[in-house]
Formats: sequence, C-alpha cells, structure tokens
Amino acid sequence: MSRAARLLELMQALRRHRQPVTGAALAQQMGISLRTLYRDIATLQAQGAQIVGEAGMGYVLKPGFVLPPLMFSADELEALVLGSRWVAGRAEDAALAEAARNALAKISAVLPPELRFELDSAALLVGPGEALPGGDAVQAGLRSALRNERKVSLSYRDLQGAASERIVWPFALGFFDSVRVLVAWCELRQATRHFRLDRIAAMQVLPERYPRPRQALLAEWRAQEGIAPQ
Repeated sequence: MSRAARLLELMQALRRHRQPVTGAALAQQMGISLRTLYRDIATLQAQGAQIVGEAGMGYVLKPGFVLPPLMFSADELEALVLGSRWVAGRAEDAALAEAARNALAKISAVLPPELRFELDSAALLVGPGEALPGGDAVQAGLRSALRNERKVSLSYRDLQGAASERIVWPFALGFFDSVRVLVAWCELRQATRHFRLDRIAAMQVLPERYPRPRQALLAEWRAQEGIAPQ
C-alpha cells in the first residue's frame, strides 16, 4: 500500500470512531507499527486535519476535513453508483431522488479523470420498482422531523383497520422492497413502535423537539433488535 493510500485509510479509520481511539488500536487495525502511525498522524495534522489527542491518550478526528483529491477504490465507486441509482429510481420522495442524482454529479466533478471514467461507466443497474403508497409528502416530512429531532402527530390505522392518534419521536426510516417503515418512540404506548407509511392517514411535524437524542434512541433500538451498528 502506498503512503498516500495509507493516509486516506487512516482518515477513514478515524472517521469511524466518534470517541477517542488509542494509537495501538489504530496501528493494529491498519497493520502498521506504532511509530509509523504516529508519523502518519503528524503528517495529517500538518496538512490541516484536526486530529485531537496524543500518544497514550487516544485520538479523535474533528469533523469538517477532507483530504484532496477525493479517492475511491473501484468497489467503492460501484457501491456509490448502485446506491445512488437505487435512491434516484426507487425513492417516492422526489427531493431525495434528486439529491441522489446531485450527490453523484458532485462526486464525479471532483474525481481524478481515471476515476471519473470508472464512475461514469459503472455497469451496475437498478431495475424499475413498483410505486408504493405513503410517498412524497409523508417521506419528506418525516425526513425533516428526523433531521431536526421534532415530534410528529400521526393519524394511523393498524393492520385491523383500527384508527388511533399518536405523538411519536421519529428516529429511523426503513426502506424495504414492498413497504416503507417509520421507527419511532410512541408516547401513547411508551415504547418503540414501527409504523408503515402506507397506513399513515395524516401527519404533522410539531415544533416541539423530543427530549432525547435521536442517536441514543437509535442505538437502544438496535440493541433491542440485535441489529449491528452501520
């Protein structure tokens, strides 16, 4: 592995850790010596990366730094293209579909020429999907509530058709082939519940923020369901 590639991999490793990680753990993960790791961290710091910490204490990368030029492997480019094409072609939320197309265009614009060719010529295609109910306006509103940690008022019908009014704290949206699902803390049930978007008769994003961080709710739900962090 070249030193440039190693520095990029080190940046990615630091991004994956939100809490300080020891130099020994990073060196083991990268397959390099501690001495090499310390030298690489010093190089990144000199290039402007806000890596906070020191030997023996652990390191953490503050957000906002990107190493130019943007580099991806062929597999990473194919994953980006496939995922973006899936969202662009399958998302009922028009704004989300447009965002996927725009993101791919922005990535293409800053890639070196040889990688831009790999991206533009990617042959992994997404087939047409069936249009699902519970689409554009509902998804856009829920994405806004998720992003801003706002409570949502739902008019909902369950599997038996029984109607209820709920105040929920939305913290995840699941995109499945045949259904879209909201994962939220329900004030009525005092527990996490799953709501199919096609059974939401009406919804309103409320101005009130819910009292717990979205990431904490998501982590608890993953632990309860036995889902590994992504």
